[in-house]
Amino acid sequence: MLTISVSAENLLSQHVDCYAYVVEKNFDVAKLHEATKVCPELGDVIKHRGFSGSLQEIVSVPFSHNNKLAFCIVVGMGDQNIKGVGVVECYRRAVGQLVKEVRACKGASVAFHCDADLLGSVAHEYAAEQAVIALKLAEYHFDDFITEKSRKENNFNRVILVTESQHTEDVQRGVTKGTVIVDAVNQTRHWIDMPPTQFTPQHLVEKAQEVAQRNNLKMTAFGEKEIIQMGMGGLASVSRGSEVDCALIILEYKTTKQNAPTLCFVGKGITFDSGGLSLKPADSMETMKDDMAGAAAVISTIDALAQLKPDVNIVVLAPTSENLPSGTATKPGDIVKFYNGKTAEIKNTDAEGRLILADALSYAVKHYKPDAMVDLATLTGACAYALGPVYSGLFSEYPALSEKLHAAGDISGDRLWQMPMGDDYKKAITSTVADICNIGSKQIRAGGTTAAHFLQHFVGDTVWAHIDIAGTAFDVPNVSYYRPGATGVGVRLLVNLAMNWNK
Repeated sequence: MLTISVSAENLLSQHVDCYAYVVEKNFDVAKLHEATKVCPELGDVIKHRGFSGSLQEIVSVPFSHNNKLAFCIVVGMGDQNIKGVGVVECYRRAVGQLVKEVRACKGASVAFHCDADLLGSVAHEYAAEQAVIALKLAEYHFDDFITEKSRKENNFNRVILVTESQHTEDVQRGVTKGTVIVDAVNQTRHWIDMPPTQFTPQHLVEKAQEVAQRNNLKMTAFGEKEIIQMGMGGLASVSRGSEVDCALIILEYKTTKQNAPTLCFVGKGITFDSGGLSLKPADSMETMKDDMAGAAAVISTIDALAQLKPDVNIVVLAPTSENLPSGTATKPGDIVKFYNGKTAEIKNTDAEGRLILADALSYAVKHYKPDAMVDLATLTGACAYALGPVYSGLFSEYPALSEKLHAAGDISGDRLWQMPMGDDYKKAITSTVADICNIGSKQIRAGGTTAAHFLQHFVGDTVWAHIDIAGTAFDVPNVSYYRPGATGVGVRLLVNLAMNWNK
């Protein structure tokens, strides 16, 4: 467990294993004069290696301090000219690289200056919040099933953020808020990283119950019999091939503010996706425990928001199921009827996420009438191929909501890229035997957009956005604070959206 504290004492007076400095590209080495006094070799090593402070460039020098071996670490965060990566994201990645270096030095503790000036005109609270998020994202390691102690990586356990005395309260608030957010992100990652036989829809229900209990939230969980009785044919059809029942999880947070708007977050919760009878190739199944990333993210989002207490009401819906082949599984050619009465022809059982989301979206619109609704789903390979692991795809025909989401993505680090929607794409999901078809026509292609238009049939006039996280939810490379496995994408985004909704 990583503990993070705040100190106004001099950086080099801290009793830690590593003393770190985050620097901009082409920084002035003279600014490290205090470090070079106690570690005279630092300047020579920087010069010898040609260290310039480029993004994630790092140098570490061992030295004797406080009568023990210590390390002086300098990590670069680049400059403003890195295309597509803002200064705050550069800072996060620099801090993530710092965590890796502390581990490489076998350090248990590190102190570094929480310098808001590196981030331009941002507040000290925000700078500290982002430092904490990067630290704990990078510190996360899914090691539940590793038995070798040497691979547990549990030595690194303490960070001291150093700041000026007049900023300690702001920095401490940032630490507190950042911890709430990043713990929710890492909770999401842990759920997704669990083996799929040990994290079924019923396990997700149990985790949601724990979230509800510790935050005093209202929770409803519909079982498979109730889902069938209510006419949720999409969710029920996906579950038919599995021995484990599906569920619809609903969590509600109520603000104390009168006449507050209601935001609804819906997350896809396929705890394992084999493709059903439209079976995936074996290598395509290897990461399909991540197909519940949307559901995990929205449940963890309300966990964080219940602690941060925004002035908006939050409703979270997580339809959850396994998509497996069996003698009872839904067949290509079947037609299902959804909660809002619409029907869909099933041509491919591997396009199942939109089926379970359709019922959840319909239920949310009817029973909660939200002021805005956002769904989060690992929905299409098409979106993953279009945007790679860099951006999540944003699909919406509501400019004001899209603008808020873009702003939340830029601030939080869960970045979005707007994808097209429009009448020319809607024809792709027309069916000759039902209202719509669950896959788009080969002539129009655009799988991410046609999937979004499928979902649009279930939101009515509600202000709505669909976010496809297929490329960003799992195995994101080249980002220092991630490892192979789940990223927890969406939690930071939705928390920021809710906390700033009325601003």
